[in-house]
Amino acid sequence: MKVEIIPVWKQVTPALTEEVVAFWRAHKAIADEAVARARAQELVCIARDKMGALCGVGTAVLKVLPRLRQPTYYYRQFFAPQLRGRGHILGFFRRCKQVLHDYNAGLKQPESLGLLLEIENPKIASAYKRAVEPGFDVVFIGYSPRGLQLRVSYFDDAVLQAPARISAPAALANGGRAARGKSGTPLPAAGAAAGSITTENAS
Repeated sequence: MKVEIIPVWKQVTPALTEEVVAFWRAHKAIADEAVARARAQELVCIARDKMGALCGVGTAVLKVLPRLRQPTYYYRQFFAPQLRGRGHILGFFRRCKQVLHDYNAGLKQPESLGLLLEIENPKIASAYKRAVEPGFDVVFIGYSPRGLQLRVSYFDDAVLQAPARISAPAALANGGRAARGKSGTPLPAAGAAAGSITTENAS
């Protein structure tokens, strides 16, 4: 199945928001419309089939895990059923990563070191057993509070920033209670909309 991958980072239009919200609703990915609309603003790339229909999305939001104390993009990816199992997972992921890398490279001060993935999909988790997966370009960093693999795909030119401040409760959470984001909110659950890399629909 041939698809076109279209970068839309920081270029999400009202029309695209409506289309993506409807896409998630049709596939029972995000039931809460308010959540879906907010998530749509995090779009990095979309995929369209040869008829122009939306069939895949990747989103990212900046977070800081207490264990890292460095900013990364918490990345989610969702494919429609017709796109799954056709060899598009890594290509789409790499394109999203490149878009985010290029955006960071254009900033006076890069805001992220790379992409953070929570591997909810059991098929992907079982397929990637190495601490460092060169083909996937991800490094294992531990497990999330939900017991899922956490992996980071660093940008090639990533440079450590000054360690982010974390509160005492967040520091305790780093021991396994609750990962927290940059704003102090819990690391979001991947949910059904996290998609091919981070959730259930990579078969």
